[in-house]
Amino acid sequence: MITPRIKPSSFFPEEEAVDDLFLARQRKAKLEGYVQTLAAIDALVDFTAMAAAVDAACPRADRKKGGRPPYPSEVLVRMVFLQGLYNLSDEQCEHQVLDRLSFQRFCRLDGALNIPDARTLWSFRQRLAQGGLGGRAIFETLSQQLQQHGFIPRGGQIVDASIVAAPITQANTAEREALNKGETPEGWSKKRMAHTDGDARWTQKHGKSYYGYKLHANADARYKLIRTLKITAANADDGQQLPHVLQSANTRDRLLADRGYDSQANRQVLAQQGLVDGIARRARPGQTAKTRLKQRNRTINRTRSRVEHVFASLAQQGGKCVRAMTLARNALAITLQCAAYNARRLVWLVKSTGASARPV
Repeated sequence: MITPRIKPSSFFPEEEAVDDLFLARQRKAKLEGYVQTLAAIDALVDFTAMAAAVDAACPRADRKKGGRPPYPSEVLVRMVFLQGLYNLSDEQCEHQVLDRLSFQRFCRLDGALNIPDARTLWSFRQRLAQGGLGGRAIFETLSQQLQQHGFIPRGGQIVDASIVAAPITQANTAEREALNKGETPEGWSKKRMAHTDGDARWTQKHGKSYYGYKLHANADARYKLIRTLKITAANADDGQQLPHVLQSANTRDRLLADRGYDSQANRQVLAQQGLVDGIARRARPGQTAKTRLKQRNRTINRTRSRVEHVFASLAQQGGKCVRAMTLARNALAITLQCAAYNARRLVWLVKSTGASARPV
């Protein structure tokens, strides 16, 4: 990034007068209290292995023609991980890394002369988004490390979906129909199309309209870690996505889901996979005796509701909104947010259970 030519300011003096010899030590001690989670993630997660998986899934461009040496993949992976953890844009991530000492240390850039700028981050995210390979490599590598720490899937599977909001595209009915078909509406310029999300869709939930995408997630009931996920447009039917988010390994052969997954096709899928049916039931047309139905659903929801804690944590983390213009890039952003959630959850689990901080 080119430094703008501005007049010198006293806001950043060349040398600050230190009145207290212990000022730096005092500030460092206080800062450590605020960045405990970030420091713990740095200690628990092997970003070197994550960067190697990214390079294997998304090889670097050929540099036979020369050019400026690229930044290490681990540095860039750490920066996009921060974006998922704090929901930062490329420009905000560059600013925060420049401004915050804790971010510089996390990204291994403290004392570095050059720091990746927003354009470098954009290019790296484009590389990760191609075919969805980069985000999947990061998520799966972290999932393997979760199991190495001893947090294997336990307690059964809980499947649910959550809407992720996207910037609303202003269009009338005819223009919306053209966009949904993948066509360019009449009178729209190339620039307007480039700033229009053609993959996001409208949907309704509890009588309220939403625009964006949908995260379909499978979390284990014991640790509330996201094990598998899929990102679709918001109008995708939840029940039809069940086969895509099932997990093959769990210590308990039970799957829990809400009434949106109640269908004969899904029950057949569970039977083929050898899973106990824990899907809440809808009332049949004309059914009046609902006591046993409500009791069954209430029993299921006592455990099934744990997946709502996952989505609430993502919302607190800033993971319930996206800002890109394509499904591929937004899927990458949501996948990074889920990986960051798993890392935060790992820190809490290690602290609460007293597990070893090093993988076995």
